[in-house]
Amino acid sequence: MASRAKHGRGRGPSGKGGPPRGSGGANTRHRVKLAKALERAVGQGHPWIFRDALDERFARLPPPGTVVTVLDRQGRFLARGLAESGPIGVRVFTRRDRPVDAALIAERLDAALLLRDRFAPADTDGLRLVHGEGDRLPGVVCDRYADHAVLRLDGEAIEGWRAVIEDRLAQRLRARGVSAFLRRQGKGEQKRVEPIYGRLPRAPIVMREHGMDLLVDLVHGQKTGMFLDHRPNRRSVRARVASLVAAGVAAPRVVNLFGYTGGFSIAAGLGGAAEVVTVDVAAPALDLATRSWQLNALEPHRHRAAPVEVERWLAEQRERAPFDLVIADPPSFAPRKSARDKGLAAYRALHTAALPIVADGGLYLGASCSSQVDRAAFEDTLLKAARACKVELQVLERSGAGFDHPVPLGFSEGEYLVATLCRVHR
Repeated sequence: MASRAKHGRGRGPSGKGGPPRGSGGANTRHRVKLAKALERAVGQGHPWIFRDALDERFARLPPPGTVVTVLDRQGRFLARGLAESGPIGVRVFTRRDRPVDAALIAERLDAALLLRDRFAPADTDGLRLVHGEGDRLPGVVCDRYADHAVLRLDGEAIEGWRAVIEDRLAQRLRARGVSAFLRRQGKGEQKRVEPIYGRLPRAPIVMREHGMDLLVDLVHGQKTGMFLDHRPNRRSVRARVASLVAAGVAAPRVVNLFGYTGGFSIAAGLGGAAEVVTVDVAAPALDLATRSWQLNALEPHRHRAAPVEVERWLAEQRERAPFDLVIADPPSFAPRKSARDKGLAAYRALHTAALPIVADGGLYLGASCSSQVDRAAFEDTLLKAARACKVELQVLERSGAGFDHPVPLGFSEGEYLVATLCRVHR
């Protein structure tokens, strides 16, 4: 089983402040036509039109980032978006007959920021400010960590609009007290982070989440620094542990599998857990978990970091005292459609290995972060694991990402984060 920490986006051709060359001043020059019956899906909000759904006469799309008009099978206007490379042929930006231009992008960015201004939780300065398709800006991700913000662009289509996006966000973020705005590009060893304005942090920074202090490495960390999507689930863990203490469980024991930098661990500690173990193969991530624990004035003896593969650690626990809460939040086991079956088998194997260390009446929080695995499929892996372990699972809570990761109603793939909290009966 892999580490949670192992897994997890220059200026475009237009230059500063304008759309890419070739987009056409009226946004009507390039047209594509559907060959498959996808009118309803697009009309209901799905933001992707795959290349194989287009009439073969239009299969040769213009360069990525070029504005294209999508026609239905009868040749009528359906949507407008950006040409993309790869299996996705068009990323839809609007279903209205209006230009896709700098004004539209600025309008969408402002709407995204307004949503966060209105609904940001108290004592929290770690938020996703722009969530791609969820904010009707496919490919655009921007996260805020205290007085820093990080921009990541996904896909080639949006790259040509980078100047427009960066300029608009820079104006808005400065007004919101962001002192450093960073650009993140590439993946793996090709990953690089550079400032749009301000300076790169020389060390991990501190962000607040529901009054909890967490260290975030914006230069080397996963995603744009950490996993902001689990904020509501970390809050739930803190509340559940506090409830155990209030109900008379004198010394709750918690283990955080694939714990990365320890967000769930700190939440459990603040909830009153007597012992918390953070398991992850990545030692640098565990170091941040330990430092965050100390940053929250939690007693050092209540936390233990285990720098080992989760599979090995679980095998060593079979004959030891059980835990009152086990959190299993692995990396995506199904990052692409072709890996779905293998991924489901991996989730089932993880649950089967983890359920035996949960105390009778204890809690198990299982999570999946793959758009290829919906809730029904994920909970089927829980059901099969429970049968194999001869236990019964009682679902207490179903959840996903927070409000700052909105999902268009017609875009089920956007509900990539699935979390299920269960009580275990032996």
